[in-house]
Amino acid sequence: MVVALLAFGRLYYVTHRDMPAPVPRKGPAALPPPPDLGPAACRSLDAVLADVLQSDAGTSPDARDAGSAWSAAHRQLGDCPTPPAEACARGAALASRAPPVGGDAVPRAMLTTLCERCAPQDNPCGHAVTRALQEAARRGNPDLQEARWSLEHAGAAMGAACQELARLAVGPAALSGPDLEPPLLALAEELAPTCVQTEQLPAPLLSAAAVQQGARAPRLASLFTGRIVETAPIEPDQQTGPGDAFRAFDQDELSGVKLPVGTGTGADGALRLGYAPPLKQVVSFQVRATGPGTLRALVRAPEGVGRKDGQGDAFHVDPTVCRFRGTGAWEICKPAVPLLDVDAVSVLPERPGVELKELEIIGAR
Repeated sequence: MVVALLAFGRLYYVTHRDMPAPVPRKGPAALPPPPDLGPAACRSLDAVLADVLQSDAGTSPDARDAGSAWSAAHRQLGDCPTPPAEACARGAALASRAPPVGGDAVPRAMLTTLCERCAPQDNPCGHAVTRALQEAARRGNPDLQEARWSLEHAGAAMGAACQELARLAVGPAALSGPDLEPPLLALAEELAPTCVQTEQLPAPLLSAAAVQQGARAPRLASLFTGRIVETAPIEPDQQTGPGDAFRAFDQDELSGVKLPVGTGTGADGALRLGYAPPLKQVVSFQVRATGPGTLRALVRAPEGVGRKDGQGDAFHVDPTVCRFRGTGAWEICKPAVPLLDVDAVSVLPERPGVELKELEIIGAR
């Protein structure tokens, strides 16, 4: 009997020692939460706008009563804090239904709300400003009033719209070379005040454009708001060009430096005079030379605006700040507004044999 019990115990031990613990039973797998589509007013907003734009084509929405489709769509838009991208894309159609002045009130009011609430990348007013700039660059004639209204109502997209203004219009207006297309220059004058008032257009870029364009765009010069500082002649910190370039700054009118033709490219010119750090302001230039030429200022610009500097990775614009005849007498050039953040001044002779006797750059560090 004892032997039998021992055998049974040994058998039980061998057959049960490696059995895993029982696994608890699982309930049904939990489903992921549905995506957040926002308030109900936002989910169906695009379809509502599409219906009202299609069904009311050619009908004045203001002639309808408060229960009209336009009024209902307006109320639904008011209940949507963040319109979806598809609804924001209806902004162009709303704008065509109601011009900024004298148009139907309801579509323009709805466009205002879309521009206030749509994300920058979807903002219909921001997109309208970019389209106007691109059209003007192609020698088209965009509606200036519509473009200005769109910029003023761009909401969160105003910063991006002002960057496009700098890249496509104000920056090109500050470059020496061929004249800017008249529609693009007119659009720059129309839009720049709004970006200046909101401090989203760099002052150095604006002043450079005002100097380059001069009488072609007087409104740009009127936007200068910088204070006048005490100025004096400032000698350059670096000189690139002929080895005896220092003779143009030795206050000896009998000495000078011969300017070679064709040794500089673009804004570098035959002689480049650099400043480190950049000059805060430059207000005038005094030149004494034998032979004609021009002076260009290299003004720092935001990334992607203007031209990339041949001596670094920075971007610059290069307005022409002086055209001298080179009679041998002193000539004074005073830009329409002070130049700001000037990295360098380049001298470009117009023919062989030009000698720069003296050059004074009046400004402030």
